[in-house]
Amino acid sequence: MVFISRLPAAVCCLFGFALAQQDLLVFQDGISVYKLADTSSAPEIWVSSSDFPAITRTARDLALDFGRVVGVNGTLKELDTLPSSRNGTAPIIITGTIGHSTLIDKLVDAGKIDVSEIEDKWESYTTVFVEDVTSSIPWALVIAGSDKRGTVYGLYDISQTIGVSPWYWWADVPPKTKTGIWVRDARKDQGPPSIKYRGFFINDEAPALTGWAEKNFGLTPSGRPFNSEFYKLVFELCLRLRANYIWPAMWGSAFYADDEENGPLADEYGVFVGTSHHEPMARSEREQQQEVEGNWDWVDNKEAIIEFFEGGVERAKNWDTIFTLGMRGSGDAASPTLTADSLVEIIDVQQGLLEDILSKNLTDIPQTWVLYKEVGRYYQSGMKVPDTVTLLWTDDNVGNLLRTPLANETDRQAGAGVYYHFDYVGAPRNYKWINTIQLVKTWEQMQLAYEKGAREIWIVNIGDIKPLEIPTSHFLDMAYDMSNHAGPDSTTKWIRRWAAAEFEERIADRIVEILSTYGKLILRRKYELLSRKPFAYSVAYYDEAEAVLAEWTDLLDIAQSTYNSLPQSTRTPFFEMVLHPILAGKTVVELYIKAELNLWRHRQRRTSTNQLATDVQNLFLEDQEITSRYHSLMNGKWDRMMTQTHIGYDNWQEPAENTLPPLVYHGEENVPKSGIMGVSIQGSNFSSPGDPVPDLLSMDPYMPGSEQRYLDIFTRNNGTFSYSITSNASYVTISNSAGTLSTTENISDVRNIIKVDWNAAPVGSTVVGLKITPTNAPGSWPITFNLPVNKRSVPSSFSGYVESGGAVAIEAEHYSENEEKSGLSYVTIPHYGRTLSGVKLWPVTADSQSPDTAPKLTYTFYTFTEAEKPRLLVFLGATLNHDPSRVLRYAFSIDGGEPVIVQPVPTTPMGSEPSGWTDAVIAGGWTSASAIELSPGAHTLELWLLEPGVVVQRLVVDVGGYQQTSLGPPESTHVE
Repeated sequence: MVFISRLPAAVCCLFGFALAQQDLLVFQDGISVYKLADTSSAPEIWVSSSDFPAITRTARDLALDFGRVVGVNGTLKELDTLPSSRNGTAPIIITGTIGHSTLIDKLVDAGKIDVSEIEDKWESYTTVFVEDVTSSIPWALVIAGSDKRGTVYGLYDISQTIGVSPWYWWADVPPKTKTGIWVRDARKDQGPPSIKYRGFFINDEAPALTGWAEKNFGLTPSGRPFNSEFYKLVFELCLRLRANYIWPAMWGSAFYADDEENGPLADEYGVFVGTSHHEPMARSEREQQQEVEGNWDWVDNKEAIIEFFEGGVERAKNWDTIFTLGMRGSGDAASPTLTADSLVEIIDVQQGLLEDILSKNLTDIPQTWVLYKEVGRYYQSGMKVPDTVTLLWTDDNVGNLLRTPLANETDRQAGAGVYYHFDYVGAPRNYKWINTIQLVKTWEQMQLAYEKGAREIWIVNIGDIKPLEIPTSHFLDMAYDMSNHAGPDSTTKWIRRWAAAEFEERIADRIVEILSTYGKLILRRKYELLSRKPFAYSVAYYDEAEAVLAEWTDLLDIAQSTYNSLPQSTRTPFFEMVLHPILAGKTVVELYIKAELNLWRHRQRRTSTNQLATDVQNLFLEDQEITSRYHSLMNGKWDRMMTQTHIGYDNWQEPAENTLPPLVYHGEENVPKSGIMGVSIQGSNFSSPGDPVPDLLSMDPYMPGSEQRYLDIFTRNNGTFSYSITSNASYVTISNSAGTLSTTENISDVRNIIKVDWNAAPVGSTVVGLKITPTNAPGSWPITFNLPVNKRSVPSSFSGYVESGGAVAIEAEHYSENEEKSGLSYVTIPHYGRTLSGVKLWPVTADSQSPDTAPKLTYTFYTFTEAEKPRLLVFLGATLNHDPSRVLRYAFSIDGGEPVIVQPVPTTPMGSEPSGWTDAVIAGGWTSASAIELSPGAHTLELWLLEPGVVVQRLVVDVGGYQQTSLGPPESTHVE
């Protein structure tokens, strides 16, 4: 974008910040004398009758948008020439497409506007203030597009600038009302989008979107709800988001056949329509099933299939269409008979049909071949695909690119693109309920795709549309102008801009915190996977499950308080896009965590087992209430939109209905003979007295600040008892050292936190006894737990991270040194991954490296334990080997030893998941373990990332104490 100001320098300085944000338009008096609209007047919008219908239609939208903002609609006028005189004094917007609008062409010919910056470019526009348009028009705002979508985007740019969100209808974002709008004497040139064809795929749209649409639009004669009234809303959203391409809903639907107005309507709006990865030649899967006589099999039914292809091209020939080529088996599955040679034949036939029917050169016909799943293997086998076909690479259905263009593929005439997923039906589990997308991960993968040359098509599967407003906006904003998303902190900046535009500048920083935290929490485990065993979060080690629940609780508190601070007008969209996924998500996460704690406490024989079961049942009802709340918004506007099942998955496919996870209850049969008092220690499911008495987890001065040591005392039967706790060492104390527990008073559990006075503790290893003595507890007896206390220290000269509990954990961005070398360096990606951030080699166009050529990261750490089998664990993103000639690799060295090169992701044929993929995508990333040699003392770890696709999140040195959990131990203590 080029912006040229013509205001005096002093004025520009005075209002510089505001004007930079508001471009040509300003909203306070005194900056410009050229008023475009106020509460009593709105502009006339002039279009030429010779222009595209899309221009007239969009101009009508802009006229209505003025009404939404100032309370007075603009007026649309179709003119073929600039009038020599006019009635009225309303301000004027003149808009049109170069070469198609007589109004714009006359202004160009008269030298009133200069369109040299955009002429003959793709989807570009100029918006410019023009004085002395004619003797009767003292000034006008002119929007000239290089083509029809360029003009459309120029018009919608005005809409968004004055305060109308692209999501004003789909997410109920209220317009930002104004009392006045003025035009500055300036211009704006917007060049071609970063990605030529960019859009979304409506998919997996039952039951939610289908049920909602059926209620609101009825059924077409074919029994489907997705008619032209529905698609009017979809196409408008597409264009307001500055996209130009859709794959329409396809579960049992046929876009062109369900409503004959759908095809012409897309053309009227100016939207390219395609078909999904397995629906070739502008024809739907349902049409395959209903119209093809014989099997959907190229080998034995070629003539019928060719006739079917021909019908698709004939029907769509007069509309903007991107033709999907190739073929898969029936029902979006692999074909048992297709080969690379037969696919070459199929594409050759398809291209022949396109040339014959459209009477165009193939270079002028948008075509794509989607290399989805097994299809990629045909290409990998050496299949030759014409350069006039865009290679549409895909992710693994969960946001990790399978392939990016190789160096010898970047000069293909039709280029390459990406088919990406925010929604999916398939292994390891469907995810189609609500937003489970980490925005910064999307940026990391798509920025990689862009820099590798995949710039022709980006299309993203957005499921039901509605729950995915934020990731959809982010994806399409990147596709439109990648220059705003160049750096590793660009996602944080984007969230802030988005929040200020959709809501208020006042809460923008808070929404950055909310959405960044949500992305981290949801990357760890999608909701549909929480029922999978083993459970996502450990209830035994590192207090992981309780810590995760606390993070969700804190996030909900922030989101709820932000919601409460908003005016009533913006609470609804905030609920839909921000609060609801957090409120609903936290409810489901808490349900599963408490269900797991229910099982854990039952093994410990706690009476509170039953309260946890009740909590889970109440959370299950709360989930239903949250759904009902959503459905009641806007007087039921979104009824049925949240009907997707999401609790109770037991395989990859969705359950027929939401079902409670298994629960257990504590009854008389679970009461031990050792009486009412029970004591369990951190990390153990034993219940004492009665079970073997384990030792407490050890304590040392370097325990991370988030870590505690404790024991829990609880009731194992109905009744009341008292207890006291004594320590045989004065330097060890414990909270709640005496008390009474009573089931009749609903006080059945108490947590006792252990503290050590390290100044008073003796140097070295000691064992302290903590004795719990019951009173009025028939059958129970005193029990003593041993606490290992290790007072040890590092040399005063040491600086770095220190072992505690048999492990050293370091977040990747907390290096002691970050080397730059030969133009390469490491960048931190804020909020990336499962814990804090990610670190990757920069730029992503760097060649493959070796430890000799790559810059290095250096970490210092100290260990005390003489471990039998020490290990280095590297927590990585879920990125795959997207370049088969350059597999992902990193290297490490301990204390200057020979670098060890590691390939964390196994190689695999295209279309096949590598070994370990299921675990990696479930957990949100790979964890790579390497054996190391290590003795107690100070150490230096050097790390080299040898490919730009490697993103490291954290490092753990295991010297015997590491426990297998989702996130690993908390970050170790750092000493200076």
